[in-house]
Amino acid sequence: MEAKVLHKLQCPTWIDFEKFPRKSSGSVRFSRRMREEKRLRVLISAQMEPDIASNQRSYDSVKVSCTFNSFSASVLESGNVHAPIDEAQVLKNKSQEIEPYLSGRCIYLVGMMGSGKTTVGKILSGVLGYSFFDCDTLIEQSVDGTSVAEIFKLYGEGFFREKETEVLQKLSLMRQLVVSTGGGAVTQPINWRYMQKGISVWLDVPLEALAQRIAAVGTDSRPLLHQCESGDAYTEALNRLSTLWEERGEAYANANARVSLENIAVKLGHKDVSSLTPVTIAIEALEQIEGFLKEEDDMAIAGY
Repeated sequence: MEAKVLHKLQCPTWIDFEKFPRKSSGSVRFSRRMREEKRLRVLISAQMEPDIASNQRSYDSVKVSCTFNSFSASVLESGNVHAPIDEAQVLKNKSQEIEPYLSGRCIYLVGMMGSGKTTVGKILSGVLGYSFFDCDTLIEQSVDGTSVAEIFKLYGEGFFREKETEVLQKLSLMRQLVVSTGGGAVTQPINWRYMQKGISVWLDVPLEALAQRIAAVGTDSRPLLHQCESGDAYTEALNRLSTLWEERGEAYANANARVSLENIAVKLGHKDVSSLTPVTIAIEALEQIEGFLKEEDDMAIAGY
């Protein structure tokens, strides 16, 4: 695998936040004083070069934006997200509450293809000050830049799964990472052994919503869906996703924390999950991680 992998990531910048009041998070166990610099972290687009050997990041051109609109399927696929100030503040507060208790452990995002692992992962890495890695991108780099679709075509799924395990093994030796895993990574027990060194988070998205997202952007980059028979894109995607769910559903439930988009929508009074923003999902992910950490701490106190 190449030592360095070039990504276009979401990375943080800072703006003065003194004029905005701090909102109480309502947490007791994880409450702590604000850091000395009361500044707002805003997600921006930048060219980033993470170094897999040193776990360091360098920056090239940076473009800042605080605009916010509804998020389309293409946005969820690309990972280009901008947060409004109120959501960004909630995200910042929650990250500051739990970051000390993560103790540098990596966060592994699991879930079906199209569930937003890359988009949410970049948001989490930015707000926590972690580095972000996408397993599929690293696999492509290890095969001389060959795309995932071409790897499947030339070498088969078995070869791809072997490379996937190699990537997770290397990442498991590192700290302070947010990792977006492939949809099928959960099917290999050895991969769970590596992910258990960190905290695994399942992004649970209804199949109908996944099919809508995938149909909107196409399946060319998704070999397991591109095999579908001819027909309308949504029905094809939904049928294939249903089959994959039967194979993987129970495995996703092994994750330490579950982020249910249906539950978020109900809690916020939304009619369906399509109106949820990636930042809202990232906030819920932090809350679920917080819940896992509390359970873990309680079990340690009880002597389990």
